[in-house]
Amino acid sequence: MRRIALLAITAGFVFPLMAAAPAHAQATRTWVSGVGDDANPCSRTAPCKTFPGAISKTAAGGEINCLDPGGFGAVTVTKSMTISCETGTAGLLVAAGNAVNFNGGAADYLYLKGLDFEGLNHTTGGVGVNGISFNTGATLHVEDCSIRDFSGFGIVIKPAANATFVVQRTTLFDNNGGGIQVRPTGGVSNGTVDKVAMNKNAEGIVVDGTGGAVGVNVTVRDSSMNGNTGDGALANAGALMIEGSSVANNGTGLRAVNAGGAIRIGSSAITGNGTAVNGAQVLSYGNNQLNGNAGGETIGSVGLN
Repeated sequence: MRRIALLAITAGFVFPLMAAAPAHAQATRTWVSGVGDDANPCSRTAPCKTFPGAISKTAAGGEINCLDPGGFGAVTVTKSMTISCETGTAGLLVAAGNAVNFNGGAADYLYLKGLDFEGLNHTTGGVGVNGISFNTGATLHVEDCSIRDFSGFGIVIKPAANATFVVQRTTLFDNNGGGIQVRPTGGVSNGTVDKVAMNKNAEGIVVDGTGGAVGVNVTVRDSSMNGNTGDGALANAGALMIEGSSVANNGTGLRAVNAGGAIRIGSSAITGNGTAVNGAQVLSYGNNQLNGNAGGETIGSVGLN
């Protein structure tokens, strides 16, 4: 009788604990597949079908990978996360809204690699707004991505607190607003754009400090800002440094406006633009190729430092 009573007491402790355990703990690495199912646990052998399906099953600081090509859907990220897909085409086809919203915490990061964004703006008349919108968080890193055909910008950087970003080996093409817009609403935003093509947009890159930011500082190197209907590069109350890049065949190559708006450029080609340079705060390190523009080929010197 004592043994039966002890077993009953033990069972009374164990069964409530078992009932309280979650059905599926979040994993540090999850997987998606074009033939997956969001009802799956997102493991390698039972992958999910979409990024939204996988993100709820991925722990903070974890990683989502792609097993094969597919269209994996728009997603909002609210925690530190890596989404890395280098197998085939990892598509985010967006007919409305933003493809990726980063709404992270003050110390959170988002790392995106190997993704193909399509906003359908010219293709079907869809209204995909922005490819990536950095709304809150500490750090955004975008690498080896293609972002095109959005009604707004390929990438928008607009946090209200101090933040950093890197865009590397990425193409931003045929976006109605522009390739990259950096317009934070507070704090200091510092960024690097490296080996990036910002071509055939309304604007190539816009660095804008008029939204309430304390400071905006962006470096562009080994990149192209070509064939944009407006400006190849625009600094509006923000600082932009350009090195080893091509600024060609734009409406205006380089433009700086408002107090604090400055572009400093070196070792770059500025050619084929309607107006090469607009604004006294566009300054040269004296080693650029500035020729073949329809006008505006007067540029000040920043000196060699």
